[in-house]
Amino acid sequence: MSTLARHDDPIVAIATAPGRGAVGIVRVSGRALSGFVRALLGRDLQPREVHYLAFPDARGEAIDRGLALWFPAPRSYTGEDVLELQAHGGPVVLQLLLARCLEVARLTLPRLRAAQPGEFTERAFLNDKLDLAQAEAVADLIDASTETAARSAARSLSGEFSAHVHAVRDALVQLRMLVEATLDFPEEEIDFLRKADARGQLSNLQSQVAAVLRQAHQGALLREGITVVIAGQPNVGKSSLLNALAGAELAIVTPIAGTTRDTVRQTIQIEGMPLHVIDTAGLRDSGDVVERIGIERAWQQIERADAVLFLHDLTRRGEAGCAAADAALGRELAGRLGRAVPLIDVWNKADAAVDAADGAPMQAVVLSALTGQGLQTLRERLLQVVGWQATPEGVFMARERHLQALKAVQAHLLQAAQLLEAPLPALDLMAEELRLAQGALGDITGEFTADDLLGTIFSRFCIGK
Repeated sequence: MSTLARHDDPIVAIATAPGRGAVGIVRVSGRALSGFVRALLGRDLQPREVHYLAFPDARGEAIDRGLALWFPAPRSYTGEDVLELQAHGGPVVLQLLLARCLEVARLTLPRLRAAQPGEFTERAFLNDKLDLAQAEAVADLIDASTETAARSAARSLSGEFSAHVHAVRDALVQLRMLVEATLDFPEEEIDFLRKADARGQLSNLQSQVAAVLRQAHQGALLREGITVVIAGQPNVGKSSLLNALAGAELAIVTPIAGTTRDTVRQTIQIEGMPLHVIDTAGLRDSGDVVERIGIERAWQQIERADAVLFLHDLTRRGEAGCAAADAALGRELAGRLGRAVPLIDVWNKADAAVDAADGAPMQAVVLSALTGQGLQTLRERLLQVVGWQATPEGVFMARERHLQALKAVQAHLLQAAQLLEAPLPALDLMAEELRLAQGALGDITGEFTADDLLGTIFSRFCIGK
């Protein structure tokens, strides 16, 4: 049974991450918990005050001593009564406290059960403490891998993304009211719409949606990061480049061709943007069974990449065999990637090459993985080709489903504009397109979201949140 179907049950969970720590939290949420609190702790608690006390077991002996916080509804995270017990963060202590809560509940709160992943935040959404975009930002804040990502998730959690969506919705509602009002007066509708500047309102609305989509795209990049695969022939310096970008010796570097036989992955950040950089086996024909497996894995990673660095060796640019192999490999890369995935030519070993800039194409990045020369240029090129343009102060966190919803809004508004510009405007069809656009906006904040989507979203949260 889904959490949505059982949201009336009181729930309990350990709210801190597994393992040992200085502090651990057991959280309980539900309706009318005051009797349970009294039975568990032997006293009433003052709302929103910190109480230092013992957490007794069934015999009255202390399991631990710590802090208890009591948040009566509706002024709590979930909108229900919430009790938090802060104890020492050992797993045994927390499991004993969790078991004690369930034991006390048999008499005072018989429907108390262990919370499922994300159920506390789901309660907050269902009780109108957060909208869906804000609820998703809770998980994004927890999972943030860079400072910029964390700040952007915090902006979404505070409601910045939702505010943009609500502004678009309000303008859309105004236009809907105007269009639908004219349907009752068919002989005057065109003049009425012209005087009310329906075309101007619709054009402004399309501009608003485009601006929100641009910002949401930046937020989605920040949340997901981009996968960058380093590809090329053996011994062109792929592993050295990974080490240079990561600032650590992650991959083995030797002059022996075929040293890398599997993928090596490392997440780095450039201007707060997470990049998942993958070093791969050198691409060539090989009779070695293990190396062939590594090469096949390399192609698999290349085909899933958001960007590919095609690495060349400047010191071998005059060798006919190397140039021919590079050209053939370049054609195969372009054929497999298509135009959707950026392919960046990178010429390495500038420190060892004579006239390093000669022989490299105009748009190529020339660098030395050994000395660091040209690395900053490569970082800037990567951000450019994946479309990262926003400043950290202007980015809110977004997800792929938000982008799809905004694109749907754009499509419906475009169709509405075409209907309005037709020789004989079909206002009933236009009104329907505007209604569908509002529905797509509502999917972002959860106003018109199906239960199965909610189950999918919250099931990806950690337990206790």
